[in-house]
Amino acid sequence: MFRRLFAALLVVAVAAALLVGTWPQLFALERSLVVVQFVSFRGLTALIALAGLVIVLILAGLSRGFRRLGGALGVLLLVFALAGAVIVGSRGFGDTEFQQKSPTALTIVEWNTLGAAPGVGTIATLAENNAADVVVLPETDRQSANQVAALMEQAGHPMTVHTTAFNEIAKAKSTSILTSTALGGYSIDETVGNTSTVPTVILRPDDGSGPTIVGVHAVAPQPAEMDNWRSDLRFVKSTCSRPNTILVGDFNATLDHLAGLGSGARTTVGECTDAAIQSHNGAVGTWPSRLPALLGAPIDHVMATDNWTVTGMRVVTDLDGTGSDHRPLVVQLTPKG
Repeated sequence: MFRRLFAALLVVAVAAALLVGTWPQLFALERSLVVVQFVSFRGLTALIALAGLVIVLILAGLSRGFRRLGGALGVLLLVFALAGAVIVGSRGFGDTEFQQKSPTALTIVEWNTLGAAPGVGTIATLAENNAADVVVLPETDRQSANQVAALMEQAGHPMTVHTTAFNEIAKAKSTSILTSTALGGYSIDETVGNTSTVPTVILRPDDGSGPTIVGVHAVAPQPAEMDNWRSDLRFVKSTCSRPNTILVGDFNATLDHLAGLGSGARTTVGECTDAAIQSHNGAVGTWPSRLPALLGAPIDHVMATDNWTVTGMRVVTDLDGTGSDHRPLVVQLTPKG
């Protein structure tokens, strides 16, 4: 009797945990401790569930007394793995096709460089090879950004450097944005506040005609930083509250964590919509770079208001192992109309 009761309770507990892990938004737990970490790696957790299924089946085959419980647990693990695969597939396994770039389109490169660890030459080459109009570099200080800009100018791509630093010692406390001089002048808006622990850069066009560009860096959702992380995401949402805005950077949040932060059913954060979802790249992980892309967490994003169309995107995987724990993004945005 006790054994059956324990087995039933175990099945119910596992079912509840896997349901939360499959769709935490159903319980408003998408930004809760433990759940945040669990849902970050949908591809990996689906794979682990399949491995668990194999183990359960082996144990059930070896022990007659475990077969009923093992069968129930096996069904739960299989359903969880299949649900994860469906969600990952719906977000996109990666489509790297780009349309021909129009004269008004913008190419955006984003890379959390871990303190310019890959080297300024590698960063500049990535930007040059993709003819970047905007380069957003979380965890990159002013000196490194200036060196990247100097290399790009030598290659015929003059850029203007904009850096916000919470201190000049830890490179993680800096975020830099390089903008092509062809886009005109931009200035940092320091009047609207900032993220809590690592800086975000908000650039406004000096003549009011270009897009607002927000270089995002939210703190990682570690146990001691959960409140700051939630606050950072709310702040990032507030930066996309006006037309013609582009958010770029390390959000330290996947699409699951960002649920409910859009202003409408079709937006992701505020008035901005994620480029990865629109281009079928939503399941391609950007962190950590040591994991295969489809097993990693897609926490770096480019998002834009609805006056922009995504005409190309790729998560750069051929720079894994060059020093940063993040993968770069290259995104092409084309104005509508």
